[in-house]
Amino acid sequence: MHDDATAPEQSRALAPDWLAEPDDPNDLAAGVWPASAHRAGDGALVIAGIPAPELAREFGTPVLVLDEDEVRARARGALAAFGDAAARHGGRARVYYAGKAFLSTEVARWMIDAGLNVDVCSAGELAVALAADVPPARIGFHGNNKRVFELERAVEAGIGTIIVDSEIEIERLAAITERLDRRQSVLIRVNSGVHAETHSFLATAHEDQKFGFTLEAAERAAERVHELPLVDLAGLHCHIGSQIFGTGGFRESASRVLELHARLLEAGILGEDPVLNLGGGFGIAYTRADTPTPIAELASGIVDAVADECAVRGIDLPVLAFEPGRSIVGTPGVTLYEVGTTKTVTVGEGERRYVSVDGGMSDNARPALYGAQYSARLASREGTDAPVLSRVVGLHCESGDVVVDHEYLPGDVTPGDLLAVPATGAYCAPLASNYNHVPRPPVVAVSDGRARIIVRGERIEDLLARDAGIDPVPAVRAGEGEE
Repeated sequence: MHDDATAPEQSRALAPDWLAEPDDPNDLAAGVWPASAHRAGDGALVIAGIPAPELAREFGTPVLVLDEDEVRARARGALAAFGDAAARHGGRARVYYAGKAFLSTEVARWMIDAGLNVDVCSAGELAVALAADVPPARIGFHGNNKRVFELERAVEAGIGTIIVDSEIEIERLAAITERLDRRQSVLIRVNSGVHAETHSFLATAHEDQKFGFTLEAAERAAERVHELPLVDLAGLHCHIGSQIFGTGGFRESASRVLELHARLLEAGILGEDPVLNLGGGFGIAYTRADTPTPIAELASGIVDAVADECAVRGIDLPVLAFEPGRSIVGTPGVTLYEVGTTKTVTVGEGERRYVSVDGGMSDNARPALYGAQYSARLASREGTDAPVLSRVVGLHCESGDVVVDHEYLPGDVTPGDLLAVPATGAYCAPLASNYNHVPRPPVVAVSDGRARIIVRGERIEDLLARDAGIDPVPAVRAGEGEE
C-alpha cells in the first residue's frame, strides 16, 4: 500500500516522457489488447469469454493465451487489404504469414484457412508447416545459411519459393536440382540500402548485414540463376526491417528495387508474371504510446507507391507479395503471470516499485535483446490503490531480466495476484529458452469461451530428460515444473 501522498510524485520522477500516468491503472488500452479483452463484474480480465483466473487454474502460469478468432480475422484482413490495393491497379497480391513470429501446426492451419501462404526460415519451421499439411507450393523458405540438407528437403517437398541469399546458395541449388532432377523457383533477396525506422538490430535492408545481395550483386546473381537449367528466377525480394510504422521506407526501397527489376525485364532475365516481394515488418502497439498504421492504409500506401514507380518506368505492376507476422499474431497474444514478490526502491529523488513474476526473459527475451517496451495490468482483479511507477521483472538470476520496463500499476499489487502482459503473441514463444533451467510455458488458444493447448508446456522432467548424465529421470515433487 502507498499511503504517502508524495509517492505518486516520486514515481513520476523516474517515468519516461512517453509514459503517461493513467487515470485508471486498471484500464485496457484499445489497440494494445485483443478486441475481446475486457473486465468482468468482479474485475478479472476476460479474453475470448474466459476469465484469466480460470485460465491460470487450468493451465498454470506463465501461460501464453492466444485469441484464435482475432488471429484468423487479422490474417483475413491482411489478405483483403493487400489484395484490394493491388486490384485497384489491375494487379495481384500474395500474402505469406511469417512463421518466425510464432508457428505451430494449428497456427499454420489457421493461415491456410484464411487464404494465406506460409513463410519459413529453418528445417524445423518447414517440418511444422508440412506436418500441418500446408500445400508445399504455398511455402516460401528464407534464411542466410540454408544447409544442403535443408535445401534438399525443400526441393524434394516441392515448396513454392526459395529466397536465395548468397552465391554459394545458388550453386548449392544448382547441384541439388540437377541431382534430384527437380525444378525450383527462387527469389533473389536484395538489400535496397533503405534503413527501417527502428532498432538497429531489427533493420535488415542496409548493406552491412548478413542478409541478401547488394543491388549490384543481385543483378549478377540474377544473371547466374538465369543460366541454370533447373532453377527458375521468379523475381526479387526485399525486407527493410521490423516494427515499422508508416510507408516511407517501403516507398523508397521499392523505388530502388524496381530499378533493378526493370533492367532484368529488359534483359529478358525475368519471365512472365514476375514477383516483387516487399517483406513485412508492419508494427503493432505494445503500449498506448504506439500508433501503428492500420493495415489497410499500409497496403494502399505501399501498393500505390509501387504502381507509381512502375508507371514512371513504363512497366507492368509485378505480382506483389508481402510477409506479415507480428501484425497478425502479436496483438492477439496475452501472457499471464503470477506475482511472487514486490518491493519499492528509491532512486535519487524518485521511487519505483519492483513486481517479480514467475516467468521472465526465458519466455519473453525481447526486452533484454533490444529494449522492447510492453504494458501490464492486474488480471485477477482490479486494483484499488493509486497508480505507482512499476517495473515488472522475472525470476532469473540476471539483472537484465525485465518483462515490462516502465508501467503504472495499482499500488496494492501483491503476491498471488495475476498479471497480464499484452501483445506477446509474436516473437515471445519462438525466442523462449530454458535459461536457469526454467521450463517453457504452454500456448493456449481461446475462442468463444473454450480453451485448448496448441503448444504443450515443459516440465522439469522434460529438461532432465535431455541430460545424458541422468538415468533414469527422477520424479519431480508435486508442483515443480507443472503446466
